[in-house]
Amino acid sequence: MTVYLLNSLIVPVDFTRHSVVWVRMRQTTVEEVRDLLKNSYWESAVGHEATASLLSKILGVEVPMRRVPIYAKPGDVLVHFGLRTRLPEGRVLSEEELRQLDFYFVVSEIVSGEESPPQRG
Repeated sequence: MTVYLLNSLIVPVDFTRHSVVWVRMRQTTVEEVRDLLKNSYWESAVGHEATASLLSKILGVEVPMRRVPIYAKPGDVLVHFGLRTRLPEGRVLSEEELRQLDFYFVVSEIVSGEESPPQRG
């Protein structure tokens, strides 16, 4: 299992390897994200320097800026950082500008690669 930290709400899946995946998504807290990153192997896929810097401060871990493609697979967990504001096309914010906006975290768990949805437990 790998935990990926993302700066968007996308769920990147390699559909050449998995034709179907089931994803469980839920909003979470900063504290839960801190604990998850502290207790797991994780990789940054945060593609903007200001966002990586802000997340480093919020989460208390060094979040490197890594503009890399990732592909989640069953068993992986995605931590999404999102803004509650839609930015104009092409607009890149500074860390200070990001601090002024409301944000949220979502955890996505890739729970299955099977054709039928997993049973609730």
